[in-house]
Amino acid sequence: MNSSSFPPISLLPYGREAALTRLLLIDDDPIFRLGLRTALADFPDLEIVAEAETGTEALEILGSWQLEPVDVIVVELAGGRSDPNPLSGLSLCQRLKSEYPNLPVLLLTSQSEPLLLRAAQESGINGYCPKGVAIAELVQVIRQLVSGQAYWSMLPELPPAKPQSVRPPSWHHKLRSYGLRQIEDTLASVTQELQQPTLSNLDWLFWSGRRRELLAARWVVNQLLPTDVIVMGERETDANRKTGRNSLPHPRTRLRPHSNSEAILTPRSAITPSVPDSLASNPQDSTSQQARPFDVTLAKLQSGLSNLSGVPLEIDILAAEKKRDLLYIVLQKLEETLEELRFSQVTMDQLPQKRSQILLDLWQTSVTDFFGKYYTLPMGNQDLEVVNVLFGYAGIVQNSILDKIPLMVEFLSQQLFETPLMIDNVSYSAQTPEALSQSELLLQNLMIQAANAVIQPLLNEFPDSEIIKQSFYDREFISSREIAKFRNDLSWRYRLAQWLEEPKAIFESRYNLFVLSDTGIKQVSIYVPRGQELEQLQGIQLAVTIAFEARDAIAPRLRSTVAWAGKGVVYVLTQVIGRSIGLVVRGVIQGIGNTLQDARFGKNSERGK
Repeated sequence: MNSSSFPPISLLPYGREAALTRLLLIDDDPIFRLGLRTALADFPDLEIVAEAETGTEALEILGSWQLEPVDVIVVELAGGRSDPNPLSGLSLCQRLKSEYPNLPVLLLTSQSEPLLLRAAQESGINGYCPKGVAIAELVQVIRQLVSGQAYWSMLPELPPAKPQSVRPPSWHHKLRSYGLRQIEDTLASVTQELQQPTLSNLDWLFWSGRRRELLAARWVVNQLLPTDVIVMGERETDANRKTGRNSLPHPRTRLRPHSNSEAILTPRSAITPSVPDSLASNPQDSTSQQARPFDVTLAKLQSGLSNLSGVPLEIDILAAEKKRDLLYIVLQKLEETLEELRFSQVTMDQLPQKRSQILLDLWQTSVTDFFGKYYTLPMGNQDLEVVNVLFGYAGIVQNSILDKIPLMVEFLSQQLFETPLMIDNVSYSAQTPEALSQSELLLQNLMIQAANAVIQPLLNEFPDSEIIKQSFYDREFISSREIAKFRNDLSWRYRLAQWLEEPKAIFESRYNLFVLSDTGIKQVSIYVPRGQELEQLQGIQLAVTIAFEARDAIAPRLRSTVAWAGKGVVYVLTQVIGRSIGLVVRGVIQGIGNTLQDARFGKNSERGK
């Protein structure tokens, strides 16, 4: 849109006063902030009353102002480059509209990505102008927003969509649609309550807080669950290339190549394709039934991920958001792997032979997606490609972690062919609640162990790299000493698991699984016959099982012997020695009593005489 679409802008006539419009400018470019302030100085009804480099600083300013609130917020959507952990971009816009829904927000940005701008528009942002727009147009847009009107005339057009093959909605879309539908229904009810004219102050405060919670929940769902436009084409597989299927660019959050700072989030589209509700929520849809463990696991990933198992895990070293992002990636790659296996028409008999290769492919794609294919680290006079270095540990990772993930074939069979699952020696059909619950445990253990496998070579190759620590580690593991202690704990865990815990679990016919709970990662045990493995134990592992068996054989009899001996000691002490002492004491007391009595009677007789 050109400047001719606006009437000429001039100073207000002499003697005429205008309502002052206070602006809050959020931009990390100090030169641009100075230039805009200077340009707006010619307009007496507009004033930049505060500036902020980051979203966090802006929210602090808004929270501290009570007497002179701002009238319009001007935001740079592409800001936050100088802050390694910023609140900026689309997340800042959603936060502003969530906390200040009635405050107009204008995007004055160099960002020109149509999908990102439309996502900002759908989040409630009131207007958009590209940087470089004439000051006259900008002033008119600001006044238009103050009057309550929106302005999106300069929004760039979306590129023409590529034709896509019709596919059923993914579990991401189903879970997202169901959650958003519930939130919107509840939000409508809360809004209706707020419009009641007889609402008391206390009730108004309650329903207002409830509305803010729902808006925040809607923002979280939009952030954590990508839409089907993105998800359906996340990665073009070999099968797609062979059949000529179209796919969309990969939106996954990752590190930018050659970046020494914190991971920078790539934008996701907020545009959802129209899918019939009957298709999205049909309970008879077999894909929906198979994806149910994925849905539950995805929901649990939004809760705490602290390690409550008492067993050190490789992913414990990651910052909370990095840990969650890695688990998301593994879960996503596992779903893609299942889709590829279905497309390749693998048979159930081939799963045992392909098991190791499936897990190795899952590990490699997760490593690539988490670190970024071209992510490099400066080491001395050269730049090392992190992914290629980590791939050199494929054999170690496979032997120490991947090949030890239990019941992988059973899980794949249940997901691909709906075969029954054996639970406590009872067979349950694939879609029964018992089988789905068992499948959920197997899925979560697989996800956590695969994530551990992603981090293990990083700890072996780059344990104390400052760039790695700043980009990935939790603050608890900043010092070299803490990292060394963490690696030592992991080494002891593997030794104990190999020589003690594993033979004990085999002897007790169980598997120990790491699963997600509402509060964090816990360890549970499931019963599985392991007689064949027990027969193959040798050396120290066999000695451990013999020691447990000897303890089980001797301990009850030893306890009964000790108990019998204890009863004998008690009998001797109470019945023999105790009674003897009692008789002696009683005799002594009686003798003393007789002596006193005789002495008293003797004196009386002498008096009588």
